[in-house]
Amino acid sequence: MASTTPSDHDDDHHTFSSIGKAGKSSGEIEGMDVRLLNNYHQSEKYSVLAAILPFLFPAFGGLLYGFDIGATSSATINIKSPTSSGISWYDLSSVQVGLITSGSLYGALIGSLMAFNVADFLGRRRELMVSAASYIIGAVITTLAPGFAIMVVGRFIYGIGIGLAMHAAPMYIAETAASQIRGRLISLKEFFIVMGMVLGYVVGSLLVELYSGWRYMYATAIPFAVVMGIGMWWLPASPRWILLRAIQGKGDMQELREHAIYCLRRLRGETIDNNSATQEVEDILAELSYISEEGEATLGEMFQGKCLKALIIGAGLVLFQQITGQPSVLYYAASIFQTAGFSAASDATRASIFLGLLKLLMTGVAVLVVDKLGRRPLLLGGVSGIAVALFLMGSFYSYLSGVPAVAVVALLVYVGCYQISFGPIGWLMISEIFPLRLRGRGLSIAVLVNFGANALVAFAFSPLQTLLGAGLLFFIFGGIAVASLVFIFFIVPETKGLTLEEIEAKLL
Repeated sequence: MASTTPSDHDDDHHTFSSIGKAGKSSGEIEGMDVRLLNNYHQSEKYSVLAAILPFLFPAFGGLLYGFDIGATSSATINIKSPTSSGISWYDLSSVQVGLITSGSLYGALIGSLMAFNVADFLGRRRELMVSAASYIIGAVITTLAPGFAIMVVGRFIYGIGIGLAMHAAPMYIAETAASQIRGRLISLKEFFIVMGMVLGYVVGSLLVELYSGWRYMYATAIPFAVVMGIGMWWLPASPRWILLRAIQGKGDMQELREHAIYCLRRLRGETIDNNSATQEVEDILAELSYISEEGEATLGEMFQGKCLKALIIGAGLVLFQQITGQPSVLYYAASIFQTAGFSAASDATRASIFLGLLKLLMTGVAVLVVDKLGRRPLLLGGVSGIAVALFLMGSFYSYLSGVPAVAVVALLVYVGCYQISFGPIGWLMISEIFPLRLRGRGLSIAVLVNFGANALVAFAFSPLQTLLGAGLLFFIFGGIAVASLVFIFFIVPETKGLTLEEIEAKLL
């Protein structure tokens, strides 16, 4: 952050709260009144080793989300088996199986709504601790469920953990990581989601024939959730959240300032001394004051000015992430492999593991290049590939059914391009783009849009397929992908290399 002298603060900043009350908005850029608007800051000091745990424990929230997706695909097979389910209520209807599958999604929607009201009160760290507790309670209830109703309750509680984790984890990582590695770390969280899916598929394939195997599948999540909870209890709070409370008058300024310095030093490791940490905290306070973060966020503000712009960017990205057909394309994966004659991948589980490994590989590529190439190039290139893949899928189901290689290539291109664009970058952008004072509420709306659109696409796919046919449906998804390209090109900004305060001051 900026290197300044005491006289700099005396001349330009007076007090931490006076600047925000001087009548300037983030759009009024005047000379050197605020250093962040002129790129006048030093690179933030950080240690790669020290950055591991503040990333790892929140990322476990994503891993547990992915694991649920992977494990449930096998659990629903095992639980319907008369011989291996180990229960008397195995004869489940399609609606009941749907409730087991989507129970966690409904819980995630409620978790996102809860986050809107409690996120800024709890803070990112404690919200992740509540998420871990929900994961543990939900997994235990599901594992020990004596009947269908209790199992659905467990799935719902687990889903609340998903909603809270997918809201708080990207915020905690974004607010605690140095700007030089922020994109890489948040993209790596997507890697953990995919890794959780692969783990779920593997555990499911190993236990699908086991007596009461579904109970062991869901129980596997418990130790991961325990580690996540203990880890978040051990980690410090987000310094930016502490400083937000300081300038909003929710505690003694000096005490909160000292606590923020202590937390920042713990998060950054031995590479940052007390003077450097103090300087970075002073600069963040001054920047937050200048861009008027003192007031308490209100619901109305979410739909005004720069907050509305951030909401359009963030919610728009995660909406397009889902309505370009992501759940539907994966639904067709097993049948595409079967059509192409790949006997080794003819069953759904093996096809899913194969695609999961491809997802891991391509997400790894995104992690390596996101802070070098930037967000926009990955989005524009990846979504272009998605559009091409969807038009190829539509062509296959319309008039190229005799060339199954077209469908296989389209599927692989779609999955690969999604994982270097919408997959990681969608979550990255929503964690960066919202102003700090409104980040908790803004991100909860974006996460709610994500899960809501996911549910809508998943539930509407079958009736739309019956009504329109798979070919036309994929052509429609392709058209939506082209629309999303236009949205990205004209609306989504580049945030590479900017601090969170610079993003707010320069881009909103």
